[in-house]
Amino acid sequence: MPFCSVFAEQTLPQLQRYLDDGTLRIEFRDLALFGDESVKAATAARAAGGQGAYFEFAHELFAALPNEGHPDIPDELVFGIVTDLGLDLERFKADWANPAHAEAVARDSQEAQSLGVSGTPAFVVGSQFVSGAQPLEVFQQLIEQQAAQLG
Repeated sequence: MPFCSVFAEQTLPQLQRYLDDGTLRIEFRDLALFGDESVKAATAARAAGGQGAYFEFAHELFAALPNEGHPDIPDELVFGIVTDLGLDLERFKADWANPAHAEAVARDSQEAQSLGVSGTPAFVVGSQFVSGAQPLEVFQQLIEQQAAQLG
């Protein structure tokens, strides 16, 4: 989670102009590498997504967790974020308990591993694979190169 957090907090916001002008579309897939806590985070984001707040929840969770190690994710932290976002907490709890979310996380993780992805974050920009939290310039260059090839 730490490198995902670094990307989400530092790099992703700086790519907003590519999202705004339609050059970039971001799709998130889960790769639960660090056991139960990774699954817990991924399923919580999916449950928040049921109320239209997947990205907001993920951002707040990344911001709340340290950018080192693989921290525990207390339920109280999750519920606090849900409440702060103005989501329906009881609906969130019911959605979070839905086994379909864990099954979807497992499917995403299996797909990533079958493609040889062994770490997070990992990215596909057009036809290029990028592994790890790279500097902003790497993403800008790849996005612009790939967009020019399509253009």
